[in-house]
Amino acid sequence: MTPDVPRGSWRGGAASWEDLVARYAWADADEPDAYTFSVIAGKTENEVIRAFGGDPEASRLMTFAETVEEQAAHLCEDYELLRVLTVDRRVIAIEWGYHGSIPEIDRRTSSDGGEFFSVYRGVNARYQVMHALDGHVDGMFDPFELEDAAWMEPEPEVPTWAEGVAFHMETLCAESFALMERTMGVTIDPGWMDTALRAVLLTSPSELFGQSEAAWLP
Repeated sequence: MTPDVPRGSWRGGAASWEDLVARYAWADADEPDAYTFSVIAGKTENEVIRAFGGDPEASRLMTFAETVEEQAAHLCEDYELLRVLTVDRRVIAIEWGYHGSIPEIDRRTSSDGGEFFSVYRGVNARYQVMHALDGHVDGMFDPFELEDAAWMEPEPEVPTWAEGVAFHMETLCAESFALMERTMGVTIDPGWMDTALRAVLLTSPSELFGQSEAAWLP
């Protein structure tokens, strides 16, 4: 059910860091005001959907705006939709939600030799970048808190895959996406927002994890 969509490509080897950040200027705009983008290597779309708590057999084609509209009609419920596509043997997962920002989702999705990277932006100016490899989260942080890292004493530790990246408030999201591309080797195309992609309804985290606080810890 994967539709024909613009394919991303790894251009990080030729592009400078500044070029990568400029490519994602759209991510710091007012719209969309919230999202989670995840890139997964070593898994199929169906495997990713199941790890997120969805049913691969119940998918339909939806744009990002359509998922926002449907979820907004269920604001009093824990109701989230996940959209997926496959690009250069990577599965891209797009949400107007937060499943991809939950450490246990990352662990499950990257298990058995997989790799996972997510960028989260919340409506309340909350941000998060997370990476998992082979079922283990090896880095999770709020890039906003690292904006002044060079002036902090002691300077906060960052994962090896994020070394050398300076975050700035006006380009916080663009830098997060540039880091995702540098790490995972695929370009995120904003055109996917308006493309009808395979979408599924997700089980709520409370049903997936029960009362386990460990699911939210890296």
